Amino acid sequence: MLDTDGSTILIVDDDVVNQHLFTVILEEEGYLAEGVGSGEEALERVAIQAPDIILLDVMMPGINGFEVARKLKENRKSESIPIIMITSLHDRKSRERGLLQGVEEFITKPINPKELKMRVRNLLRLKLANDILTNHNAVLEEEVRRRSKELFTSFEEALHMLMRATEHRDGETGAHVQRISHYTRALATFLGMDWQYCDTIFLASPMHDIGKIGIPDQILLKPGELKPHEWEVMQTHTTIGAEILAGGSSPYMQMGQEIALSHHERWDGRGYPHKLAGEDIPLSARMMSICDVYDALRSKRPYKPGYDHTEAIDIIRDGDERVKSSHFDPGIMDTFLSRDADFDEIYNSMSD
Repeated sequence: MLDTDGSTILIVDDDVVNQHLFTVILEEEGYLAEGVGSGEEALERVAIQAPDIILLDVMMPGINGFEVARKLKENRKSESIPIIMITSLHDRKSRERGLLQGVEEFITKPINPKELKMRVRNLLRLKLANDILTNHNAVLEEEVRRRSKELFTSFEEALHMLMRATEHRDGETGAHVQRISHYTRALATFLGMDWQYCDTIFLASPMHDIGKIGIPDQILLKPGELKPHEWEVMQTHTTIGAEILAGGSSPYMQMGQEIALSHHERWDGRGYPHKLAGEDIPLSARMMSICDVYDALRSKRPYKPGYDHTEAIDIIRDGDERVKSSHFDPGIMDTFLSRDADFDEIYNSMSD
């Protein structure tokens, strides 16, 4: 049984005799009772220190009980305080008005002490149970946040180790991997995705080219243009990456798999490995696609110089012999172009 001894009760009644009577009845039950004589005093008192329950008279000079109840229930800090409205009004409309203001219980004058004690005890037990549940949920939420942070940190460490191994194979720099994380999280944020999604893509996106670890050196590291059959082998890094990441239970691995598999798909259906088009391409891969192209354009390669920001943006918007604007999700591209300065800042802050 929940122990309500020592609970605080605020009595709001302009009649000091009633205040005294209620105080005596309630202190017999082990409660701490305090009386005020007006609605204005009640609101001031609750603002200073909230009681566990309020006994509220309806008919008072100044602010009446209905208005006091309304103000208390509209305030986030006091909305959970149970209110017992004490009234000499017997009509149904008055009770309905009180219920509309959020009042939990009614007691009609003249007061029956046993009824008053019972209603106060029941409401206090209900409030105590709700407080325990609320505190328990807050503890659980904090524990979830703590465990999520630990998972994020440990996965980030493991990811960086894995990516360093990949860097040794394909010649990409650690700065490229870092930039991809920040590009994709920024883009997800600009698109209005929630924080969990933004954190997930931050860790998932660097795994986009993990499949290159399975591509032969003579193809992966070839300085010149690939022959058709070599290009076919190179394209398999998407399916190899998906196979490496398959079966992961964490959201990071699951999104990493879909990005690895589909980040070379194109909005117009001219990508690989499955020639997906439009929204058949996972959202994460569509975001990765434009971020990856932007970083590739900015970076120096054996077959091309590194372009400056303006040149890279112009190519994404207008296309060239390799990149077409039709490759990108139009909505994602519009958002990317509208915030292009942010991506330039990321590149410059993490340059090779």
